[in-house]
Amino acid sequence: MQNSARNPGNSLAEELAAGHALLQLLRQEQEHLIQANLEGLTAVIDEKTKTVARMTELALARHRSLGTAGYSADESGMQAWLKSASAETGKAWTELLDLAREAKEFNRTNGLLIGQHMSRNQNALNVLQGNRGGGTMYGPTGQTTSSGGSRTLVVG
Repeated sequence: MQNSARNPGNSLAEELAAGHALLQLLRQEQEHLIQANLEGLTAVIDEKTKTVARMTELALARHRSLGTAGYSADESGMQAWLKSASAETGKAWTELLDLAREAKEFNRTNGLLIGQHMSRNQNALNVLQGNRGGGTMYGPTGQTTSSGGSRTLVVG
């Protein structure tokens, strides 16, 4: 049996719990982004930040344990260590990696939703400020309007 201080698998259950919590928060974040619910989004972001910080602490502790146990203090060291670990620990590690991939995809999608909101907001600001940007504005006659005054230079 391995010394518990040197067992990199000790925190896997807590990492899994945090991973599941993060995934749930990312789902909530996505719903708030779709609904443009800024109040709900703020609360989720605060909780997500705390969860990510905790996951980072746990991963760093696991890396330290790997180093103490004589393995490289990274994911390749974890793969090497798993060869001597129980099947249950290997299963937990695989589940954690799957959670990380799923969370990464949610985060990517949420980033795209944020980008869409930012683009819509920027377009609205451009209209309010009289800047056409990439959009075309039409006047009452159906002709495109000009942004700002233009001066005609007569040379002669």
